[in-house]
Amino acid sequence: MVVITTFVSCSDNLPKQIGALRQKSLSEVHNDLAIGCETLDRDYADYHKYKEYLEPLGMRYIRLQAGWAKTEKVKGVYDFAWLDAIINDAVSRGLEPWLELSYGNPIYPGGGTIFLKGGWPRSKEAVAAWLRWTRASAERYKGKVHQWEIWNEPDNVVRKGGGIASEIVDLTIASARIIKEVDPEAKIAAFGLAGPRRVASNEAIIADLTKKLKANNEEHLIDWITYHGYQYIPEESYFTDGDSLRAILKRHDYNVAIWQGECGAPSVGYMGGALSECDWNEQTQAKWDIRKMMNDHGNGVRTSIFSIADMNYGGNDAIKIKNLKGILATSNDNKVRRPKMAYSAIRNFVSVFDNLNKVCKSAGIEISAPIYNAESKVVHYLFEDDETALHSLVVWQGGNIPYYTLCNGYAEISIKNFNCKEPVCIDLLTGVVYDLPHRKFGENFKFKSVPYYDSPMVICDKSLVDILPLK
Repeated sequence: MVVITTFVSCSDNLPKQIGALRQKSLSEVHNDLAIGCETLDRDYADYHKYKEYLEPLGMRYIRLQAGWAKTEKVKGVYDFAWLDAIINDAVSRGLEPWLELSYGNPIYPGGGTIFLKGGWPRSKEAVAAWLRWTRASAERYKGKVHQWEIWNEPDNVVRKGGGIASEIVDLTIASARIIKEVDPEAKIAAFGLAGPRRVASNEAIIADLTKKLKANNEEHLIDWITYHGYQYIPEESYFTDGDSLRAILKRHDYNVAIWQGECGAPSVGYMGGALSECDWNEQTQAKWDIRKMMNDHGNGVRTSIFSIADMNYGGNDAIKIKNLKGILATSNDNKVRRPKMAYSAIRNFVSVFDNLNKVCKSAGIEISAPIYNAESKVVHYLFEDDETALHSLVVWQGGNIPYYTLCNGYAEISIKNFNCKEPVCIDLLTGVVYDLPHRKFGENFKFKSVPYYDSPMVICDKSLVDILPLK
């Protein structure tokens, strides 16, 4: 049960800062999180100028676009050197490339374009060329790339009349057959749907895919359906898009996992692209990203953040100016100027992620928290660590676009059967760790003054985290 009330903490019972969370790097963590390294195929960003930031970030997978047009500039001639350099470097760092086959090639009539919403290959010649390139890519990267994705946001193309559902379904199935033939162990995600809540175009795609896979007993070809949930309130990205997609799959009796494959907030408002029609700064971006990631995880969905670095889009693409969703600030020549607040906040999230293995039922939780406005709601998830069986509670104020404030309130929380010996509280935005005054009755806890605002707080056992002393 969650109770939202106006609550003012007792000043003599406030938590004390005891240190800062030690941020872990890739070699110390295990996760299925992905960070976007997109648009390299169109030279809007430069992997080699930000690659040193990937290992410290700690996210296991990187999403790459394979760039048919960049690889095949002359018909039948493939130059993979640009992509080899990226994939070989990523693998050497312990990263897992997740390679998306997407965007067209204008050297073929009916081959589509290199741009977002540009359409897929539709002519007989272009489709055959696409499939040859798909096979060449699968053969080249077997053993290095284990997860693939086929196309990016085809529902936008269908919705705007640039193609029909059956075309992208046929292309996806044919491509998946080739990848699985080359590498039977490969895992494949389909579609990267832009807006599952816009049911009509997605229903047509899923219905046709399901019908054709089942008719040929080929449901094994697709391991995930991916979706992109851009909503101003980060939790809604799951509840409107993820739930909508699951409902569509259920209607067609298609039992396949879903994966949130691309989503992120900008650090400056009104610059173009998804979520741009709002004021943003680096703090609200950071809050949005970690709320999104935590909410996805609490609902059993893999998640990916778009993107590692700001991208300098070209004038011919759907976005005409710089896309500032990166968690690294870049210059106009794609050099990294500095990490943004979101980079550190995501490192904090990654550093506690391994303790949040299993989502638990949380019927024995009561939360009294400040009411900031009529849309305020308490969001909370209870997790259990597989190794120790210790619990962690994550709580924040949801229901709103992130505010421009740091923590300025407290909540009172009662938890029954909470397996925790020495509780601490971690602010994922800042990395500050608090001692947490409490009363304990067996395994029932009562916390009088839990720091609370519109960014996730993690209550867990002190033994689950590494704490650096205050300077």
